[in-house]
Amino acid sequence: MSPLADGFGRPLRNLRLSVTDRCNLRCSYCMPEEHYVWLPKPNVLSFEEIVRCVDAFLALGVDELRLTGGEPLLRTDLPVLVRMLAQRPGLKDLAMTSNGVLLREHAAALRAAGLQRLTVSLDTLDAATFRQLSRRDDLPRVLAGLEAARAAGFADVKIDTVVIAGVNDGELPALLDFARGIGAELRFIEYMDVGGATNWSPRHVVSRAQMLALLRASHGPIRELPRTDSAPAERFELRDGTRFGIIASVTKPFCATCDRSRLTADGMWFTCLYAAHGTDLRELLRTGADDAALRARLTEVWQGRRDRGAEVRAALPDRRALAEAASLRQNPHLEMHTRGG
Repeated sequence: MSPLADGFGRPLRNLRLSVTDRCNLRCSYCMPEEHYVWLPKPNVLSFEEIVRCVDAFLALGVDELRLTGGEPLLRTDLPVLVRMLAQRPGLKDLAMTSNGVLLREHAAALRAAGLQRLTVSLDTLDAATFRQLSRRDDLPRVLAGLEAARAAGFADVKIDTVVIAGVNDGELPALLDFARGIGAELRFIEYMDVGGATNWSPRHVVSRAQMLALLRASHGPIRELPRTDSAPAERFELRDGTRFGIIASVTKPFCATCDRSRLTADGMWFTCLYAAHGTDLRELLRTGADDAALRARLTEVWQGRRDRGAEVRAALPDRRALAEAASLRQNPHLEMHTRGG
C-alpha cells in the first residue's frame, strides 16, 4: 500500500522505536547532567503492546523499523521482541542502534532472532577521549562488540560518530580508516542541539563543509554520491571506493524528505525530533481502544503533521541549546535518550 502522507506530502515510512530510556553511558552530547528523571516502569510498554503499535504503523505504510533507546540492550529479553517483530508481514527492514557496550554478549542472539542491520555509536578510538565523552572506560567493550557483530553475520554494520570541535574532530581520518578496516560504513554526525544537549553551542559544531575539508586533506578527492533514498545521511566516496556518510542536521537540514517518527518506551509518539509534544498511544492501548481506533489516531496526527523542526532551529538568529536542565527534569520526554535517535 502507499504510505500515509503528512501535510507536506512526506510519507510515514520509518519508525524509530525506543525500548528503554536507560543508558549505561553518560555521553556529554546526550546526557551531560548528574541526575535524570526516568520513565516509571509501569508505564513502559510490554512487548505485546509494542507489537500492537507496530502492526498499526505497518498497516499505514511503515516498512522500516529501528530499535533505539537509551541503550536498547538494557531491555531484558530484547531478542524475544526482535523475533516477534521480525515475523511481522510487510516489514522490510529491522535495524538497531546501540552504543556497543553489551553487544558482544548479545550479537549472536539478535542475529538469530531476525535483526537485519546494526549501527554502533563510536565517537573516538582513544581511551582517554572515550572516557571524557562517555564518563566510562568501555572502549574495549565497544570494539569487542563490533567484532562480535561481524562474527554473528551482520554484513551491513554502520558506525555513527558525533563530531565535536576540539574533542574528536582530529580523529576523523583515523575513524574512517578504522571503519574501512572492519568493513563498516562510517557516518559523521553534526553535534545537534536536541534533547539533553544542555552544553550545546554553535562553536562546538563541526560542519559538513569542515568535515569534508578535513577528509580531503587526509584522503584526497571526495565524490558525492547521488541520493537514492530518504535516509538522513548524505553519502560520499573516496578514490579507493571507501564510502562514508555525513548527517548534517544542523547546517543542512533535511526536513523536506523526513519520513521518520519516534515512539518512546512508554508509548509517546513524536513526529519530529524537535517536537515539544507527542501523542499518547499508551493511553489508547490501555483504555480499550481497538486496532481501528489506534490506526485512526495515527492517521489523524500524521496527516496533520507540518513539523520542520531542524529548519526552524537553523533560522534562529541566536541559536542555543533546545532545553535547559530544569525543563528536562520536568518533562523527561524531551530527552534524546527517552525519545530515541
